Amino acid sequence: MLAKEQTVSGPAVSNDRDDFEAWMAARQARLLRTAYLLTGDVHSAEDLTQTTLAKVYLAWDRVSAARSVDAYARKIMVNEHTSVWRRLWRQREVVTDTSLRDVAVPAQEYDGVAAALWSAVRELPERQRAVIVLRYYEQLSEAETADALGVAPGTVKSQASRALATLRDRLPGTAGDRDDLTGWEAQQ
Repeated sequence: MLAKEQTVSGPAVSNDRDDFEAWMAARQARLLRTAYLLTGDVHSAEDLTQTTLAKVYLAWDRVSAARSVDAYARKIMVNEHTSVWRRLWRQREVVTDTSLRDVAVPAQEYDGVAAALWSAVRELPERQRAVIVLRYYEQLSEAETADALGVAPGTVKSQASRALATLRDRLPGTAGDRDDLTGWEAQQ
C-alpha cells in the first residue's frame, strides 16, 4: 500500500515541477525586465527575479490553480522590492568593475530619447517608479497595478499623474511638443 501511495504522489510532484518550470521558462525574461525597470541595476534585478521565482515555486501548489500566476508573481516582486528599499540598514552597493557584456550598444537609428526617458524614470521616487513600470512598461490596468502595489486605484492614478508631470518637466522638448508620454517604450 505504501509503494502505491509513493507512486501516485511521485508523478504529481513531478507534474507540478514540470508545470512550474514551463511557466518559469515562459516568464523569466519578462520578470527580469520588470525587475530591472524597478531596480535600475542588472545585478539587483537578477536577485529580485530569483527571490520572486523562489517564492512562487514555494507557493506553486496553491497559486498554480489561481486565475493569474503572473499577477501573483508581479505582486511578490513589487512587495519584495519595496521591502528591500524600506530597510533602514540597507546600503546601496556600487559596482566598480563592469564587464563589456553590460555595455549598451546603440542602434544606428538611436536618437537618445529612450535613454533620456529611462534616466528620468530612474530618478522618480520608488512608488512613482513602480507605478510607471507596471502601468506603462508592463501595460497593466489601473486596477491590476493597484492590486500589485496593494494600494487603491486612486493612489495609482495620483502617483502616475505626478510621475508623468515630473517626466514632462525633466525631459527636454516634451512640455509643449508631447503631452502624452504613454506611447514611449523602453528599448532593451
